[in-house]
Amino acid sequence: MLKKWKLFPNSLFVLLIAVSAYGQTQSEPISGQYEREYLPRPSKVGPTQRVNKVSPPALSNQPKAEAPSKFTFAQTTAYKSAQPTLMTVQSSPANWPQWGHDAAHSGTVNVVGQSPNQILADIVYDPFVEQEKASGERVFGEAALFVHYQTPLVDGNDVFMEFKTGTYTDLTTWETQTWNQRRLSWQNGQLTQVWNFQSDWKPVPFGGPGWEPVYHAALAGSFVYDPGFGGTVFKLNRADGSVVARFNPFGPNIDNNIFVAGPLTVDNAGNVYYNAIKLSNANPWGKDVVDGWLVKISANGNISKVSFKTLVPNAPAPNDQCKIQFPDSQLPWPPSPDAVAPTINCGSQRPGINVTPAVATDGTIYTISRTHFATRYGFLVAINPDLTPKWAATLRGHLNDGCGVPVSQGGQLPPNGAPGGCRVGAHLGVDPGTNEPGPGRVFDDSTSSPVVAPDGSIFYGTLTFYNYAQGHMLHFDPNGNFLNAFEFGWDITPAIFSHGGTYSVIQKNNHYGGGSYCGVDQFCPPDRNAQNSDGYPESFFVSSLSPNLTLEWSFQNTNTLSCSRQADGSVTCVSDHPRGFEWCVNAPAIDSHGVTYANSEDGNLFAIEPDGTLKKKIFQQLAIGAAYTPASLGPDGKIYSQNNGHLFVVGNTVMQASEQRDASMKGLGGK
Repeated sequence: MLKKWKLFPNSLFVLLIAVSAYGQTQSEPISGQYEREYLPRPSKVGPTQRVNKVSPPALSNQPKAEAPSKFTFAQTTAYKSAQPTLMTVQSSPANWPQWGHDAAHSGTVNVVGQSPNQILADIVYDPFVEQEKASGERVFGEAALFVHYQTPLVDGNDVFMEFKTGTYTDLTTWETQTWNQRRLSWQNGQLTQVWNFQSDWKPVPFGGPGWEPVYHAALAGSFVYDPGFGGTVFKLNRADGSVVARFNPFGPNIDNNIFVAGPLTVDNAGNVYYNAIKLSNANPWGKDVVDGWLVKISANGNISKVSFKTLVPNAPAPNDQCKIQFPDSQLPWPPSPDAVAPTINCGSQRPGINVTPAVATDGTIYTISRTHFATRYGFLVAINPDLTPKWAATLRGHLNDGCGVPVSQGGQLPPNGAPGGCRVGAHLGVDPGTNEPGPGRVFDDSTSSPVVAPDGSIFYGTLTFYNYAQGHMLHFDPNGNFLNAFEFGWDITPAIFSHGGTYSVIQKNNHYGGGSYCGVDQFCPPDRNAQNSDGYPESFFVSSLSPNLTLEWSFQNTNTLSCSRQADGSVTCVSDHPRGFEWCVNAPAIDSHGVTYANSEDGNLFAIEPDGTLKKKIFQQLAIGAAYTPASLGPDGKIYSQNNGHLFVVGNTVMQASEQRDASMKGLGGK
């Protein structure tokens, strides 16, 4: 949804965030410094009024089984099933149990995907979409969906999905909602609800992230691990949704200021990993973070954790000075060839919001750390299985494709002195915002997470604004050495397709419209056409990259029609997107034949062949600007997709489904 942002730079380059504490009886606006240099539009909101939270009862640090009624906020409701429930104790590689499919986040499943010929199921999981769009327009000036959603998790006939209930008040007070994990099951051709578990999980407050953070469970054998309040995690019985245990890594009582900061990861041994963060009670984003942790819950229920302060010993100290960008008054940037950017206090290390840890085959865990106040000082962190530090690789200093670098040599900016270009005399390749080699930045609106490739190398998508806000995909070897980068990386966990002894990296590759590196039209014209972008105009692709991040193919979405499905099933359209629609997928799904499944903001689910040609597409509900969403595949090849707060299941006709099932069984060793 980035191209829809009317980006503008804050003249102080530090947003004074007015937020209040979760645990306060009466909300008081408290401001502080937090680097958020670009916003979708000037925020129209005043001081945020937050709802006081009632703490759940004290819980033992040791996991134990409790009846659901023991918990104030967490409840399970079972529904009558039309058929007996059959449970799978061990998850198959053909299932989709977590973010990115597996602990390495490959995004690939050993199943032949069905063809997206028809919609097999359409279920609303977010009833607040219209209110959310209205709030998005009020806060950010865009009636778009500023919300991240869970991947549909699939195991056998079962589907597990986030469902939202409670009360929606505003984007800035998203914690008034209630998040539920719901088990659905295919019965007589219908996707039927079996049980609902009402979690007490709450996202971090608005003001660090501006898009609603993701609530995300994971499957492990006969259990569902679901995030809870205060940095806790529930272990649910998959059969009936009852609580088997609740894990609290932080003591016998629940701390209102600790949050599960992203999706859960489960490795092949059944160990669960996640990031947690403790924010200041008085001013979450204006005061330094209290701490951040990587948490591990072993398959036998033992809990361990490690502080990010320990994991990144080479990070700047909290009171060290970190660079932020030059003020608008000094445009075009950099102000002079040797200008030095302004600074703020860095703040302590903590996890990026929405980051999902990845686990390699040797047990190494990878996650992302950043300074609390500054986005340009992030690290890819490697941790041993016993949670001791392995290495921490900086995301800074690796990019040299900024000022003056022609498109033919990997740059994106117009020439120096041209509209959208840097100031005449700028050093070759620098980020004009800070006059240094471009850093990969960690933004809390993103869901980008590390991906471990078959050769053990690691990919991570970062945001950089100086290339039309496309970001960069950074690539590191297993020892933390930087290898290479690709010119797109914003909010994407790429998928890996292995073939012929090598692999391809599949990701969206949006060439956004808007200003090249700033939000002032005089210096960065907002119309990215061929004339003011050095032949690199606004356009939107899904791309396949080699392990060296060279382009193998790109599929462009050239559709110009904004469509909407009416209540009677008919579709009406208007042509209003002359340059096409951006891809709104943050984690694509790939089948065993190399077909990529991904959503576009035009409301279509696309199936793209392994040579980059279109296989099929199907329109779902609505063309809409939205935070990026993931896709997944079931063991029978059905495609699970999302659009406008709806879960869509897409696949073949009935006869084709029977043939597809036979083909999938043969692919899995069946007869």
